Amino acid sequence: MQQRSPFFAVIELFVYFAIPVIWIHREGLIHSMKMSELLIVRLGLMSTILCLPGIASAADALLAVKVENDIIAADSDGHYSNGIEVAYSFVPDKTHWTRAMAEGLGWSAANLDVASYRFGHQIYTPDDIEIASLIEDDRPYAGLAYAGLSIFQSRDQGQWRDSRAWHMDLGLVGPGAGAERFQRAVHRATGSDEPKGWDNQLENEPFFNMAYGQRWWRQSQLGPLELEYGPALGVAVGNLYTYASSGLGLRFGKGLARSLGLPSINPGYGSGVYFEPGQSFAWFGYVNLDGRYMAHNMLLDGNTFSNSHSVDREQWVGDLQAGIALTWDRWQVSFASVWRTREFKGQTEPDQFGSLVVSRAF
Repeated sequence: MQQRSPFFAVIELFVYFAIPVIWIHREGLIHSMKMSELLIVRLGLMSTILCLPGIASAADALLAVKVENDIIAADSDGHYSNGIEVAYSFVPDKTHWTRAMAEGLGWSAANLDVASYRFGHQIYTPDDIEIASLIEDDRPYAGLAYAGLSIFQSRDQGQWRDSRAWHMDLGLVGPGAGAERFQRAVHRATGSDEPKGWDNQLENEPFFNMAYGQRWWRQSQLGPLELEYGPALGVAVGNLYTYASSGLGLRFGKGLARSLGLPSINPGYGSGVYFEPGQSFAWFGYVNLDGRYMAHNMLLDGNTFSNSHSVDREQWVGDLQAGIALTWDRWQVSFASVWRTREFKGQTEPDQFGSLVVSRAF
């Protein structure tokens, strides 16, 4: 099998995802399309990518759907209102182009564990969505859609295990992401408050982001329970987010070796939910502390090249994440509750949201 160039694959992701989305908006079609038609377009684009050579043919693959929503863990509907991500993860074959990419990053190509193609959509609003006028001291309305690539590697070193991940995301912030129509349709169907302030949302702006993260796990035992705990470091650079992060995590349960680590939470990259299927039941609970120095956040700072609503971003933001993951046969379900410190000056209280991930191996 001929090895595909990483550069060619990146261009494919752009051609098959970003260009059609931008074209739809530029031609004005997005304003005349129904919600169902927009969903069909996006699912069609995702299906096209999954049918590309070297994607659908991969062995040891799984499909994961992640939903993040404030209503899951808190009785509210503001700020980070909703996020959906679909991830197709697989073990690359020996000639897959992601191994050449890993080698270019200084990793061992032969020891690359997992690659993942991700497709997602997110919605952000101020706290009070029933006010039509601009709320200057609350976060801007914003929607974003993206396609991403992640690669993962885990290495055992005696009682320590280190795992690392590299991520690349390409997408669009603004009306072209379809967040207004999506939220209106969902709220209409559920009888929720009508969002009235979408005329104040951020303008269309493509974005490109790269991120790298590494975590060190100390492996231990506490009676019948397996334990992993240790620090983490990360960095992200791009016109959507630029930040540096550090954290400390703990996992405990049975069958920890069947999974790579912790499910990611926005703005973290990559689902990180790959697991090894098996007949036996496995589970783990986890707690994670994460702190970020936010140098840039377009969703708060506003558009880069045009005037838009913005707020004064807090430079230091922290997360507390607690959750559980259950694995049986070819299925895994995980849930986490997330408490986040204030992200901008004038924010009245910290945010809370939930994250639910359902995965199936094939």
